[in-house]
Amino acid sequence: MTSTASSAPLKEQAQDLLAQLTGAPEARFHPGQFEAIEALVEHRRRALVIQRTGWGKSAVYFISALLLRRQGSGPALIVSPLLALMRDQVQAAARAGVRAAMVNSSNVTEWAAIRADLAAGELDVLLVGPERLNNPDFRQNWLPELVRACGLLVIDEAHCISDWGHDFRPDYRRIRDLIANLPAGVPVLATTATANERVVEDVAEQLAIQQGGQAGPDSVFILRGPLSRDSLRLGVLHLPTATDRLGWLATHLGSLPGSGIIYTLTVAAAEDTAAALRAAGYPVLPYSGKTDADERAEAEEALKENRVKALVATSALGMGFDKPDLGFVIHLGAPSSAVAYYQQVGRAGRGAIKADVLLMPGREDREIWEYFATASMPTPENTGAVLAALRQASSAGQELTVPALETRVDVKRSSLDLLLKVLAVEGAVERAERGWVATGAPWHYDAPRYERVLQARLREQQAMLDYQRTSTCRMVFLAQELDDTTAQPCGICDVCAGPWYPSGLDPALTAQAGITLNRTGVEIEPRAMWPSGLGSLVSEATVDHGKPLGGRIALQERAQAGRALARLTDLGWGNRLREIFAPGPDGSPLDGPVPADLGRASLQVLADWDWEQRPVAVVGLPSPVRPALASSLARGLAAAGKLTDLGDMEWVKEPEHFGGNSVFRCAGVLGAYRLPDRVQEYLASSPGPVLLVTDRIDSRWSSTVVARMLRKAGATAVLPYALAITH
Repeated sequence: MTSTASSAPLKEQAQDLLAQLTGAPEARFHPGQFEAIEALVEHRRRALVIQRTGWGKSAVYFISALLLRRQGSGPALIVSPLLALMRDQVQAAARAGVRAAMVNSSNVTEWAAIRADLAAGELDVLLVGPERLNNPDFRQNWLPELVRACGLLVIDEAHCISDWGHDFRPDYRRIRDLIANLPAGVPVLATTATANERVVEDVAEQLAIQQGGQAGPDSVFILRGPLSRDSLRLGVLHLPTATDRLGWLATHLGSLPGSGIIYTLTVAAAEDTAAALRAAGYPVLPYSGKTDADERAEAEEALKENRVKALVATSALGMGFDKPDLGFVIHLGAPSSAVAYYQQVGRAGRGAIKADVLLMPGREDREIWEYFATASMPTPENTGAVLAALRQASSAGQELTVPALETRVDVKRSSLDLLLKVLAVEGAVERAERGWVATGAPWHYDAPRYERVLQARLREQQAMLDYQRTSTCRMVFLAQELDDTTAQPCGICDVCAGPWYPSGLDPALTAQAGITLNRTGVEIEPRAMWPSGLGSLVSEATVDHGKPLGGRIALQERAQAGRALARLTDLGWGNRLREIFAPGPDGSPLDGPVPADLGRASLQVLADWDWEQRPVAVVGLPSPVRPALASSLARGLAAAGKLTDLGDMEWVKEPEHFGGNSVFRCAGVLGAYRLPDRVQEYLASSPGPVLLVTDRIDSRWSSTVVARMLRKAGATAVLPYALAITH
């Protein structure tokens, strides 16, 4: 940097950098942008900026970073939540002459070179994901030097800090400790476009943390702008069925402006919708947490370059995706809060671009909200079990990996990962070199706080339902949910100006969509490996010569690929199956003979099944929850297919740990079933493929263990079939 530039007034320097950043010499700051830069660079403040998407928050921290570098400060450290966001920011920084790099799981081979550039003072900005703050190697080998040299700390998407926010991420809680350890005088910037007043207060309180104590949230510079977006034309279209919603898309997607995003609530819905729209001739791609990382990056580029009409995405495509000319956002199913909805639709209508935003809610939305809410909420039983296991191991000098911990606590892997993060950021456990350990710090389950969070979630869900029925301007409604009271009626939404979207459906396209949604048959992939640590739970889990079960399941003892009528999360048959598997009015399971429509659909699955050899017999896998449903399905399929009906497997005991993690589920199934004599006698004299029938498959361990028993008794193949598979 030249001495002339360094000695120029701060606003003049900032204006020059803005011109470089935007590539427009005539560019001027939006109201509040320079004030935020001044607070950081001139006064070394801690600042929280709440501004709508597209306002230019990244310009604030890039320009501030360069100005602080001119003054001799070290590089800026930016904590950013998503790979897509990091990639975009690194590219934007390079265009502005900012020397930036990112450290995350996608570029491990570049880390050594990045550390060398940092040591040589060759970087202005380093972006890291919040999960790095929970990585022992990063905390030990990177973080001390980064904290010592840091010239500016930026927390992007700062609403993730708060467990009151719609997108709370436990790893973000570690930022509180990072802020507290910063040297005096290092400015801190937190930015977000989606924060109501409760989240703002929580984030400001954490920003105020300082070495030796807390200065108080009043010490934080808060810049809050209007959140209403006059570039978005909002609407809600109520259609009775998933087929109708998909038929509307197939009919009208081509008339929507430019390219855009179609959001769904589940992975299955994203895949099904993408398949149906491709069948209708539209160039679309699915995008979810299941999509391979390289394929996700390619899909993002395809949308940015308008090579596809839309990405059909889950919330995995959210914060940080930047396409200035995104023309529309459609939701098939409503997010669980108006704040989350605002965040997703904020991808569109940036700058001078107008965009259409349409919500098509589904009757299954509430069930999906409840599933995700209960899956992510720690319970006293789970947290207590995890802490007890880690404390016991730590007292013996042991570190427990997640698979090892699974053999000691009956908690699903996804919930276990979340629990460990929560306990880690609250200081009760920590990741060591070889696994997890208890710290010995006192900790208690904060039931009142979790109850308050739960009630906040329920209020958010109700607000989303109210949004669908509101007689208030939809943009005003969303802004008020973010505690912005300045919004004025937009004049263009379907409440202000009447429906702007067509409601008619092309019968042929809708029928085709229905065929796609209502297709029968989902493959059930057979398990190929025993869960690690199984022998420590079940002593009788042995194979020949007393060797404990472990490693790969022998091919000659393995089930074949099975079939289910549908996933419970599917849009088509999934809706019908959720009715069957829903609890009754008193909360107890509904049970009874298989309904005729599900029986006919099951026969269609069997007719379409491309098995190498037709089964010779049917064996029922009894259900501990809906025995009549499972048994009647097995009997009906045997009769309709003219297959030998060998009856049901016999209980030795009901499987334990229903709903627990993989190793406990497997251990609970081992020893739970016995082959009836008639089955053994039949297979001994007439070996052949066996159709193994049950109502629902979740962990796949019951079908895996029983398949092994049938194969050892003489079945040449075991073909599992169920009405539903959970995922």
